[in-house]
Amino acid sequence: MKKSLRLLVLFGALVVALAFANLAATPAQEKAFTDKYKAAMEGKDTVTLEGFLYTQGSDPAALEFYKMMQSGGAGDKITSIELVSLTPDDVRKATAPMDGPTGKVCLNLKPTKNSSSKLRKRTQTAAPPAPPKTS
Repeated sequence: MKKSLRLLVLFGALVVALAFANLAATPAQEKAFTDKYKAAMEGKDTVTLEGFLYTQGSDPAALEFYKMMQSGGAGDKITSIELVSLTPDDVRKATAPMDGPTGKVCLNLKPTKNSSSKLRKRTQTAAPPAPPKTS
């Protein structure tokens, strides 16, 4: 489970990095992006979440895996989210071939930002027992 969570966090970071790879986003654009991502994640809007994925030239099996990983956190409360500039070492690591669900994968675009998010899992709570009926 921890490995899949790490993969999800890495994937989320890469999705955001790819979203801004060719653009120098303004602070207002970054805020609009994070607000939209947060609303989609908390509202379980998987269609919007999938819209954040860069799909051009992607392996269909890998894409389905990442969609599944991304939607796994849908509905959780995001307590904080920000976009952080990558260091040159972070860029080097992110652009190096890495293990993916269908073998080695490389990013198509140069990443520039990383998404730093903190989630609070929603838990199912049972309703308190009904008070006994009195006659």
